[in-house]
Amino acid sequence: MPSEDALLEALNSTPVVDGVPRDLWLEDPALRQWAARHGGDGGPAEREWLRKTRDVLQTVVRGEDGPEVLAPFIAGARKVPRVSGDGLEWILEVEAERRLAVGLILAWARIQEDSPGRLRPCANSDCHLFLVDHSRANTARWCSMKTCGNRLKARRHHERQRRAGRETAPGGTGARADQPS
Repeated sequence: MPSEDALLEALNSTPVVDGVPRDLWLEDPALRQWAARHGGDGGPAEREWLRKTRDVLQTVVRGEDGPEVLAPFIAGARKVPRVSGDGLEWILEVEAERRLAVGLILAWARIQEDSPGRLRPCANSDCHLFLVDHSRANTARWCSMKTCGNRLKARRHHERQRRAGRETAPGGTGARADQPS
């Protein structure tokens, strides 16, 4: 069953690189490799389910669609309890080519239930990545403070400097135009 990390990898497989949106799952070998790392076979049907599921999950997390759009992706899937020497475990019963895709939706649902509001898109409108906020205050806004956070803070700083420059009196004295020097 895919984990939170696998869900984030899936959601974040459409980054913006140098201002250009990319799809890391566009090429079959890359997605086949991802599927194999997470217990799938990477066959054509599985890859198609994974791409479609990822795209719909992205719209749900961004708030563009409600969770009901996920219903066709989980139709017919069920979790069945099985008792073993290790205790009780839940087995996902669904066609093999849909198992990873349904697992991504179940990972999303676990986060929604256990940590509501913590899975969100990056606050940088130029970024297409997502994050799960594990901070105590639930105030994380960026996929990465190092990249998006710093970029936005620098952008706001430059904008304040530019506005302050327009308010400076001619002659470069630094006095504001509306203030006596």
